[in-house]
Order: sequence, then C-alpha cells, then structure tokens
Amino acid sequence: MPQRSHLPQGKCRFCEKTETKPAIVNALEDMTAFEAAALLRFYVEAGVSDGLSDEPVDRYALNARAAQPANDAPASTGPRTLPGERPTFSSSSSSASQATSSPAAIPLDTVEQAGEAKAIAASCSSLEELRAALEKFDACPLKHTAKNLVFADGNPEADIMLVGEAPGRDEDIQGLPFVGRSGQLLDRMLAAIGLDRGHVYITNVLPWRPPGNRQPTPVEQAMCAPFIEKHIELVAPKHLMLVGGVSAKQMLGTTSGIMKLRGKWGSVTAGDLTIPALPIFHPAYLLRQPAQKRLAWRDLLDFKTKVESG
Repeated sequence: MPQRSHLPQGKCRFCEKTETKPAIVNALEDMTAFEAAALLRFYVEAGVSDGLSDEPVDRYALNARAAQPANDAPASTGPRTLPGERPTFSSSSSSASQATSSPAAIPLDTVEQAGEAKAIAASCSSLEELRAALEKFDACPLKHTAKNLVFADGNPEADIMLVGEAPGRDEDIQGLPFVGRSGQLLDRMLAAIGLDRGHVYITNVLPWRPPGNRQPTPVEQAMCAPFIEKHIELVAPKHLMLVGGVSAKQMLGTTSGIMKLRGKWGSVTAGDLTIPALPIFHPAYLLRQPAQKRLAWRDLLDFKTKVESG
C-alpha cells in the first residue's frame, strides 16, 4: 500500500449544504438488528406463522356482529336531523368503527427466511460467492423495490473497510455505494487524511435501497445482517469505519445514537475476527448539518492516527 501523506492540522476542506430532512420514527427503534433477529428465531421455534396486531381481537364477537340481522342493529345515538338541515357526522363514531375493524393478517414468511439468510451467508467462501448469493436472495422485500444490488466498491485487499447505512437513489441507479452527493463528500473526507477508494473498501449494512430513502426497519436489518457480517469476515480489514448511525448501531449492537457513538472506538466481531471500529457522521448528515464537520474532522484525524500507529 502506498505511503499516506500527513495532512496539516488545518481547516477541513469539505463543505456543502442542503435542506434538513426530518427523521423517521420507527416503532421498534429501541431494538437492535441482532435483537430483532433473535426475536424472529424465537417466533419460528414457537410455531408462529402469522402476524396479526399489537392488540388481541375477539373473533367470536366479530363473527356474531357480522351474523346479526340488519333490523336487530341498535338504534343510532347520534343527533337527530330536522327537515331542511344538513346532517352532521361525528369523528368519534368514525374512529370507533375503525377501532373495531378486523386487522388483516400479515404473513411472516420472512421469519423463516431470515434464518435461511444466515445459512446462505455462512456457506460463502469468497466475495464472488457472497455477491452471487445476494443476487439470488429474494426474501428481503427491499430487493423487489430496488433497481440494483449495491455490493461494494474500492479495494477488497485494503486494510481499511468502510460500512455505510444503505444505498440512496444514485447508488441504486449505478449499483455502487457512495456515488451521489454524500459519496462526493466522502471522497473529500478520505482525501483529507490521505486516502482514496484505491486504499479502502466500501460497502453498506443493506445492499438494497429502502423505498424513498427511508430508514431501514429492524426486520430488514436482521435479514441482511448475516451478509454484512460475512462480508467483513471475508475482507478481513484491520480497521473499520462505521459511517452513520444505522451502521454504527447495528455493527456495535447498541441503541445509542450517533452523537454518543461518534469518535469512540469500539470493536466488531465477524467470524473469528475482532476488528477495531470507529463510528463517524454520515456525509449526508454533514450536508444537512455543516456545523458538525468540526467534529467529523476531529474523528477523521483520530482514525488516521490509529491506522498509522498500527
């Protein structure tokens, strides 16, 4: 690997700006991908085959109401309408009828397929086999909405591996990670510490773009987790850079946010390997919050020092 030049401790050279995008609240935000995978395995072993709702439903009562003759229906308790008046409708009655409606059953075929993902990933002995396995893996719903598989970019022999979150629109079109505006900023960030794509290997925790660039769900992460773990094991880097909160939380097995995780070294286990890992801000976040580039610059210098010290 070529010698990496030392960068003067001056002002960071990467700077752009765009509008703020609201965060998406996930109902399972307190559950890590590994906890979600464990829960899915428990459901499979318990014989669960269908998901219904968060609340119990009295099906006997529903069937009884459905069989009740129309003339036995209770009289309306709503306000009486006089001739010539426009009838009014109560929102409470509408919401009550919605509350008593029967929820549709959601098939959980992906529960069993999440277990299959682990077996498929474990059977791969090379990056080529892993890529081919992902191309044939149809269980993850994200594959059916994405245009392309986004596997990796860079040098697979590199000692440094970057793990991002999920592909965006540009990545989905080109089939490569970090090629949009955030990718351009990432290139400048790497150049600031003497690196480029020829000296690093880049991938994401999810190989397919979530629709609308939304946050991946814990189930989606759990289904793809065996593949990213195997990916890291096959590359066997000496240092990991976890780019963004989704990547950092999943790979470190924590629910802490990126503001708490960034700049603090942790470790990632992949197979028999234990690899030092540093979480950093995602470039897309830095484009929305340019003021945080000061902290990002500090983290990059810390990563550079760690790599050079061996």
